[in-house]
Amino acid sequence: MDLAFTLAGLAAVLGIAVLSNWQAGREWNGLRPRIIPWKFVLILSGFLAIVLIVHVVNLLGVETGPDQSPFSRIGR
Repeated sequence: MDLAFTLAGLAAVLGIAVLSNWQAGREWNGLRPRIIPWKFVLILSGFLAIVLIVHVVNLLGVETGPDQSPFSRIGR
């Protein structure tokens, strides 16, 4: 059930990323101000997509984190 919710959230976040990319790339009209900061929404949705992808990988059984990394906590 967690995997289904995570994949649904990932699909929603990717949809928001596509919409915000399209809105941010449109030509600016000086008469109408932009109410929503689309570039910030794009960056935020990209970050959330990365977090959800890592969550899906963890749900599939791959352990991530600082204890599993070959580059951190070497001397501990």
